Amino acid sequence: MTGPPPAVARVRVAVRRALSGLAAGDLVLVACSGGADSLALAGATAFVAPRLGLRAGGVTVDHGLQEGSAERAEDVAAVLRGLGLDPVERIAVAVGTEGGPEGAARTARYAALERAADTHRATVVLLGHTRDDQAETVLLRLARGSGARSLAGMAARSGRYLRPLLDLDRRTVHAAAALMDLRAWADPHNADPAYTRSRVRHDALPALERVLGPGIAEALARTAGLLRDDADALDAWAEEAEERARRGPAALDVAELAGLPRAVRSRVLRRAALAAGCPAGALTARHVFELDRLVTDWRGQAHVDLPGVRRGRRSDGRIVVSADEEGGP
Repeated sequence: MTGPPPAVARVRVAVRRALSGLAAGDLVLVACSGGADSLALAGATAFVAPRLGLRAGGVTVDHGLQEGSAERAEDVAAVLRGLGLDPVERIAVAVGTEGGPEGAARTARYAALERAADTHRATVVLLGHTRDDQAETVLLRLARGSGARSLAGMAARSGRYLRPLLDLDRRTVHAAAALMDLRAWADPHNADPAYTRSRVRHDALPALERVLGPGIAEALARTAGLLRDDADALDAWAEEAEERARRGPAALDVAELAGLPRAVRSRVLRRAALAAGCPAGALTARHVFELDRLVTDWRGQAHVDLPGVRRGRRSDGRIVVSADEEGGP
């Protein structure tokens, strides 16, 4: 008996591994844009999930950013239903402006996926990111001067989100979609140089391949995995250190902080700022650096201004992050 083509088999195996820890009867939702990556994921999930005793549904998000987007979203929903996925939902969203066009679309999309998962009580949501997407993410964050956690890229599992295809290259996944007779829609935004990720995909990565040789995407993805292990260890260390340094609900002991390696101390200070209400997207490495100076280079400076109308200050041997009105002049 002849098995599936190699590309299809590899995608199915990746999905099986990702879903193997779920309980019989759990609902899995596939997020599908209509592109080859997410269609291949949907096709593989439709095949694998019932064999694991799981239910499989799908959701497609209409961002409303292009003419005819509603019709395309309905076409994608019809394909998902044709694969046997149930429930299938098409969600129209309003994309704002905060975070730029790519960031705003991402925010709206994930909010829609969260609502769908809550509505249908899905255990996990599957995303179609590939190894090439991982490499692009690492390059984008490297260009922004991000730290180890950001350079660790996308995790195979993050909360209720699973990325089964993260170890597979885009060419294999696209081949699998074609072999499953799933006709993909080519999003023009993916080739639009106005979008940073598009420039990375079509200009930066090919240039690196020409200069440094093949295998750049794989190397970047492998680096992300190594950095993720390091970041996980440092985060665990920081959580323990924060417990030791905490003096009350909103204060950290300076002496305890000063004895930590900077990589750990900066994580503790970032956690404290987030806990005090600083928006994660606005809290930069520069803000954390200035908080760190209150520990290592304090010369009587009154406070550090932080996003979210928050201030960090040093008082009585403690670092406190609080609302501006509580922080004093």
